[in-house]
Amino acid sequence: MEAAILDLAGRPDAPRTIAPEEPARALASGPDWQSLLPLVRQTALRLAREGRLVLYRKGKPVDPDALKGVYRLGLPPADQGAGNQASVRPVQ
Repeated sequence: MEAAILDLAGRPDAPRTIAPEEPARALASGPDWQSLLPLVRQTALRLAREGRLVLYRKGKPVDPDALKGVYRLGLPPADQGAGNQASVRPVQ
């Protein structure tokens, strides 16, 4: 699931954000994709906490621990993300 989320969000032709349904549909056939939505959410929350993904609600970034309702997924800007935030930056 992690690879599907990051691959879809990072495609050069991808919009700024993707819907959670997109990775679920990519990994399942027919109506079975809906059963993958909880796993998409769980994986997206983990990736967001690691700084590898940004969760958006109403077009604005949202804290993964405060996420409620409808959301979208996007990659962090180039100057952010894992290794670029004080909380996850390696100590030198």
